[in-house]
Amino acid sequence: MSMYRQLWLALIISTLLALIGSLFASTLNTRAYLEEQLRLKNIDNAATLALSLNQKDVDATHMELAVAALFDSGHYESIRIIDPAGKKIVERLRTSNERGAPDWFMRKLPIAAPAGVANITDGWKQVGTVSLESNNRFAYHALWRVTTQMTAAVLFAGLLGGYLGTLILRRLKRPLDAVVEQARAISERRFVIAPEPNVRELKQLSSAMNSAVARLKAMFDEEAKRLEIVRREANHDPLTGLANRAYLMAQLRAAVETEETAIGALILIRVANLADINRRLGRTATDDLLKLFGKIVEETALRFDDGLTARLNGAEFGLLLPHAEHRAVANELLEKLVRETSDILGEAPVAFIGSGQFRFGLDFSVLLTQVDMALASAEAKGVSSVGEAAALYMEEAPRSAEQWSQLIRRALEQQWVRIGSFPVADFSGRLIHREAPLRLMFGGDWLPAGRFLPFAERSGLTSELDLSAVRLGLNELAHRTEVPGLAINISASSIQDAVFRQQLRAVLDAHPAACRRLWLEVPESGAFAHLEAFRIFCAALTGTGCRLGLEHFGRQFAKIGLLHDLGLDYLKVDASFVHGIEANAGNQAFLKGLTGMAHNIGLHVFAEGVVSAAELDSLHALGFDGATGPAVTDPT
Repeated sequence: MSMYRQLWLALIISTLLALIGSLFASTLNTRAYLEEQLRLKNIDNAATLALSLNQKDVDATHMELAVAALFDSGHYESIRIIDPAGKKIVERLRTSNERGAPDWFMRKLPIAAPAGVANITDGWKQVGTVSLESNNRFAYHALWRVTTQMTAAVLFAGLLGGYLGTLILRRLKRPLDAVVEQARAISERRFVIAPEPNVRELKQLSSAMNSAVARLKAMFDEEAKRLEIVRREANHDPLTGLANRAYLMAQLRAAVETEETAIGALILIRVANLADINRRLGRTATDDLLKLFGKIVEETALRFDDGLTARLNGAEFGLLLPHAEHRAVANELLEKLVRETSDILGEAPVAFIGSGQFRFGLDFSVLLTQVDMALASAEAKGVSSVGEAAALYMEEAPRSAEQWSQLIRRALEQQWVRIGSFPVADFSGRLIHREAPLRLMFGGDWLPAGRFLPFAERSGLTSELDLSAVRLGLNELAHRTEVPGLAINISASSIQDAVFRQQLRAVLDAHPAACRRLWLEVPESGAFAHLEAFRIFCAALTGTGCRLGLEHFGRQFAKIGLLHDLGLDYLKVDASFVHGIEANAGNQAFLKGLTGMAHNIGLHVFAEGVVSAAELDSLHALGFDGATGPAVTDPT
């Protein structure tokens, strides 16, 4: 039984006991009062009658007339006169059965008053004795009336007290519920500050809980800041603050090995004649020039979602731009570099640029070689110029966004949709769940999501694609009970769509059993870019039983404090932090701290894109719960 119900019952019982006690006390006091009044009345009336007969020459007829006159008033039970010898002279007894109250009431609460007795005298001579009992029906009537009125008053007071008590308990229950919800939020990895109530005891409890939550959040934020410093030291250039070569290469490798990757641009920029510039301007001015180069290149990257800028070595910078066409970006960047540095470098060459396209499935080393060759060809011209890498693959038709939109709609209408299957396993080989990326069929070929998602975004079709993927996942879970779980990707644009959130909730509610094995994951970049929408999305999934996580996590680790109240279940660390982890001490320190912090708040941590047994061993030692990638053997 809940505490609220126990308090409510205790309040009702105590109120009823008090009211019933007061009812009995009042009834008994009233009965005692009426008995006393009847006793006094009997005595007074007997004395009055005897006094009226205390005269000489009183005879039996006179007595009978006096008694009859008094008795006929109807207020007496009996009037009797006996002589000194005990012989009855006059007697009148009430014969009516009229009652002033119900029989059961009279039996339970009898009114007993002694008869009034007085002597009749003639001078000093005793003539007889009067014995008089008043009719108690009036007393019973009065007692019954008082009792019923008191009962009605008690019932009214009880109802009023119960109502007021309920209001008070509800007022007390709200802060209690807030404290309970706060404790539940902590267990769900959400740090919530509850408003403090006005009740002193509850205010103390709520204040203590808020202080504990504040301390937990402060510890969480402090650890996050420390790990962000470690991450930046391991993956960023100290002069420009941009990513370093190892980080960009890891991101590029992850891009070409992840089937969700869309076509993007890889651009390499080399500062022209840096050694001459250093001799001519000096080290400080040269460093300022490199910072300016880095700033200009980074401004270009910020125009694209998930764009990445890196300083590869002393004179080279790199740009990794998903969803971008390399030619226009490279030419525009060169024009801006020339314009912004003309005051410093004059007419001398400013920069040489090599550009190319990347996509899922390309060989990493071949791609990098081609773009390096394009950079070398630009440098060979001796003037600021752009070199283009040779095409490494044939573009699939169609080329226009409208044609892509038509094909995506047709695939949805014809149900040319399926989900892939990639294992996520722990380090003992046990299957945790399967990643299930969406694929569509075009012209007989099944294309990965990275090929059509950019066009689906432009056409507003991502919500339909995501719902299709969820339905496929739920159906597979329903028919394949041996599968421990399926992870479905939800795009950033879908979480912003209120209609999609409603439709998704309806789909999930229709499959409650399968939902318990469904994992939904959103890209880190999308969650942070649309944090309020992601917060609403998380709240909309409350109670469905499915698990919610972030994929490609780590690049924006500094913002992890913004996720403290969302109730996430897991994180999937981006492959760029995983590649070569066995030899990267900086990333090892970062990931070890990340897993420890995540575990402290109940989050599972998985690694993406693991390609070697050495990486698996290192991740196991760093505290990861599992991994996915080419090196993970499918347990089935």
